[in-house]
Amino acid sequence: MKEPSRQLRWERRSQTPLLVLAVAFALAYAVPIVVPDADASVHRACSVTEWVVWGAFAADYLMRLGLSTAKKAFVRTHWLDLGAVLLPMFQPLRLLRLVSTLLLVGRRARMAPQIRLTTYVAGAVVGLLMFGSLAVLSVERDAPRGNIKNLGDAVWWSFTTMTTVGYGDHSPTTGLGRVIAVGLMLSGIALLGVVTANIAAWFISRFERDDQVERAQTAAIAELTAEVRALRAEIGRLGGEAPPGAEAEVPAPVPETAPLPGTAPVAASAPTP
Repeated sequence: MKEPSRQLRWERRSQTPLLVLAVAFALAYAVPIVVPDADASVHRACSVTEWVVWGAFAADYLMRLGLSTAKKAFVRTHWLDLGAVLLPMFQPLRLLRLVSTLLLVGRRARMAPQIRLTTYVAGAVVGLLMFGSLAVLSVERDAPRGNIKNLGDAVWWSFTTMTTVGYGDHSPTTGLGRVIAVGLMLSGIALLGVVTANIAAWFISRFERDDQVERAQTAAIAELTAEVRALRAEIGRLGGEAPPGAEAEVPAPVPETAPLPGTAPVAASAPTP
């Protein structure tokens, strides 16, 4: 068996710690939004946690790049990871840290072979709902004409936006809030397409399995029929039966002569051997 590469071993070992850091990032991002009146030290600790988590993902990218044997190919095939790492450097906004961390978590989670598509989609839906609600609440809560003022309104808006229903009772009024709305709508459409494709693929595979079973049964019946014919031929050969097509000679019947008037009928004589 081929030994896994150093890069693959690193990815397997670092997956669980990075997912734990992602959970810590989620808590650090949510606390200042849900509890805006918290102490300044709490806000400062949450901000430090966000940057530490992002730094851990950036270090993970650099480590995988260093362990890769084809560095140019790695950068070319992992351009989304690189963009997520560089994104917060241009403008240190909390929302950019949120986007970059979500991208990095998604990229690393998809590398895990034990995570199936259904689990990934369910996690993506929950994550987008949660972070979309928190993000829009953070930018719309203090907007002069905003109508998303609490977490309940934000969650309801995120759900209707991701499902592309859009009742219109709550909507973002700021530019950044509308950017979040566009991202949620595109994400909802993409996830719906993934779920639909997954269900269609399941039905197709089920039909293909049924066809394979039917073809196997047909082939088995044809094989049994051929065996029965061979057994009949063998039994006929052992029993001395005439070969098929040969018929025994049967003597032709002698026609009876009509009796003369006033005489008894005369029986036909047997043919001379």
